Amino acid sequence: MFRFISLFILFLFLYYFLSFVIRHLLFPRKRTKRESEPEELVQDPYCHTYIPKGSAVKKRIAGEDHYFCNTECLRRFIEKDTVASS
Repeated sequence: MFRFISLFILFLFLYYFLSFVIRHLLFPRKRTKRESEPEELVQDPYCHTYIPKGSAVKKRIAGEDHYFCNTECLRRFIEKDTVASS
């Protein structure tokens, strides 16, 4: 019985060791830019929250790029801008 348990533990150790070697040493993952550098944060001009630039709603208004946290803030910003300019 002791021999069976010892062999089982040995095979289990070998399995995890080989899976680690195969995953990390033989086929290493390439690091992407997202993993190595934090994403730039931009401020929503309507609600003033900071959001990652990649997930923001982008809209060019009067020659400037504006970034919004969602389409609702974009809609309200445009409404506020049109009311203020009238």
